[in-house]
Amino acid sequence: MPKTVLPSGVRLHHMTVGDGPDLVLVHGITGNLAVWHLHMVPLLWDRFRVTTYDLRGHGYSDMPPTGYDADTMAEDLLQLLDALEIERPMIVGHSYGADIALYFAHLHPERVSQVVAIEGALPALIEARSREEWEGWGHWVEMLERAGRKIPADKRTDVVYLLKASLEVPKKWGPLNGLPRNAAPYLRLVEETTIARDYERVGSLPLEAVPEIETPVTLVWTDGSAFMGTHDFLVDALPNVRTVVLPSTEWGHFGPLEQPEAVTAEIVSALEVEAR
Repeated sequence: MPKTVLPSGVRLHHMTVGDGPDLVLVHGITGNLAVWHLHMVPLLWDRFRVTTYDLRGHGYSDMPPTGYDADTMAEDLLQLLDALEIERPMIVGHSYGADIALYFAHLHPERVSQVVAIEGALPALIEARSREEWEGWGHWVEMLERAGRKIPADKRTDVVYLLKASLEVPKKWGPLNGLPRNAAPYLRLVEETTIARDYERVGSLPLEAVPEIETPVTLVWTDGSAFMGTHDFLVDALPNVRTVVLPSTEWGHFGPLEQPEAVTAEIVSALEVEAR
């Protein structure tokens, strides 16, 4: 399990496989690099040199007490690319990983060829998602209740409660489907670090700065996604954007796991668009 010590002192666990143009995959909160290796990496490594890594606080990477905002995560990514001598990859991010990829493109446009953002949220849109009428609360509660977890009425818009409840849901994908997950590391992440409030920190990418991202961006969303509001904002705001809306699925937000072939096809398509 290779790990790299960044100049910040944080050690990140990472893997690189395949051959071709550099592709870096960035997972979301409470995920790890295995999200990509279950299905997508074997579909990509014959076309790309694929690098995956565990975000700080996740998987086998270090869990410092602070530094979970998208700006700091983008700096982690820059330092990892420097250490691995990856000059200008395509960056694909899912969920919070998509936010990190967009922050990275804004801060370091010379170090990324293009971005594929899958179901991002954007910290700058947190106010819209904090309202009780946001449809995402209903999606999240429905997902948990389908998995057998009863959510009290007064907790249906409590993000920390719902996040912890999600960690109690058995594994859904891969060879361990149906088995309980090891929730302890992620409970520690939620309870002992600043991730819950750092996730909401807007930092260098307020809404008015999004049009400054000139890097080509492909948006990959699922029809009916609770984060479609972010998709619609980005379609209007980004100057160099293409968008793909995949068919609706049972869970909606987890394209790399629910529709890996379709998501992979869009990554390959983005590469082909760039090459033309």
